[in-house]
Amino acid sequence: MFYWLLKHLVAGPVARRLFRPQVEGAENIPDKGAVILASNHLSVIDSFLLPIVIKRRVNFLAKSEYFTGKGIKGAMVRWFFTTTGMLPIDRSGGKASEASLRTGLELLEREGCLGIYPEGTRSPDARLYRGRTGIARMVLEAETNVVVVPVVMVDTEKVMPIGAKRPKAGKIGVKVGKPMDFSRYRGMQPGRFVLRSVTDEIMSEIAALSDQDYADIYAPKKRPAA
Repeated sequence: MFYWLLKHLVAGPVARRLFRPQVEGAENIPDKGAVILASNHLSVIDSFLLPIVIKRRVNFLAKSEYFTGKGIKGAMVRWFFTTTGMLPIDRSGGKASEASLRTGLELLEREGCLGIYPEGTRSPDARLYRGRTGIARMVLEAETNVVVVPVVMVDTEKVMPIGAKRPKAGKIGVKVGKPMDFSRYRGMQPGRFVLRSVTDEIMSEIAALSDQDYADIYAPKKRPAA
């Protein structure tokens, strides 16, 4: 209920007024069934803008630090992230990464819609980077058939660059590609070559939708020096 109110009566109208989103291909997102929206990642507001412009409820995996803030501000941030469907994950690696994978799989097995950034982090320079194979593991290990829909956010880094404390008004776009079916891999051992093949196929579709330059390396955590 809170999600619907926030999306349709609060955040949605404000976002459309401020950012005038142009959406292409929203009809490509299935109305039901397990779906992963595989998106590029240019700005922290990607996770808020994408759910606003599509019909389905989208859950994103968000770093657990967002849910552990103290005081009134921490409580407000925690409430907002929970209400908007964010799922806390620990990105420290090892067993924590496995737990994060399980969190995503549980949502998919309930035939939910999961948002994932295959690059693993925001692009520091608006280029598209190599995808990490966690998305392929979810597709192949889910007990139900999972459809992957490639998504491209356009110009969100201009309305809220890395380091900005608040967004500014501007025009953004969202491009949604055709659903991708990986059922041909079901029953196969998800070895590293299969995982890389699935991930690269997804990134290829994202690149085809996007005007970004592609860098065939993993995205650095920090903005590179000029």
